[in-house]
Amino acid sequence: MNKIYVGKTKDVYALENGNVLLKFKDDCTGKDGVFDPGENSVGLTIDGIGRANLQTSVYYFELLKQAGIKTHYVSADIDAATMEVLPAECFGKELGGGGLEVICRLVATGSFVRRYGEYIKDGTVLEGGYVECTFKNDEKGDPLVTGEGLVALKVMTAEMFESLKDQTLRITRIVADDLKTLGLDLWDIKFEFGYNNGEVVLIDEIASGNMRVYKDGKIVDPIELTKIINNRG
Repeated sequence: MNKIYVGKTKDVYALENGNVLLKFKDDCTGKDGVFDPGENSVGLTIDGIGRANLQTSVYYFELLKQAGIKTHYVSADIDAATMEVLPAECFGKELGGGGLEVICRLVATGSFVRRYGEYIKDGTVLEGGYVECTFKNDEKGDPLVTGEGLVALKVMTAEMFESLKDQTLRITRIVADDLKTLGLDLWDIKFEFGYNNGEVVLIDEIASGNMRVYKDGKIVDPIELTKIINNRG
């Protein structure tokens, strides 16, 4: 294998068959020894969290496969903390950890309310779900970009954006319905998409650190959420 990228929480290898291998690490983003998925630098190491995040991702990728939704997922080895995926070109500039982030909001909260608080209250249900995209750029505060903006900037075509939006809403509903069976409410979730052989496909992972989930009106800690998902009875 040829290591082609060293990430904060995953290393990336090129495989001889043309696919890519993701090696999940126990390093976590955070600050002052406290786990925080919103941080952009590694702040601590949690033994076994790499395998746990991989297990969660595999569960949801398999669920999407059953629903007929194509992703970059091929196979995984939980014990080795590795996942084989299809190669995909990322949308947006990848230099400096950048790229495009896609958020689906089912309930208004966080930065959405900070931006539009004069129009909407925290906790308001967004009927049908709301999809928005941001460029991952710390210096510029992860600026929002519209579908028309992505086309004008030649990041993707209009058809690609419609596919991305449709898939985001479908995938979010599948994840939300699954969490509901555990007594959990999904408020919002973040995804990354790529371009593979002419198709827009979900890439990276579907892990607890990329979701905002509530139980009985209280937010669920991402590490606790991982345990709940992976240890379902």
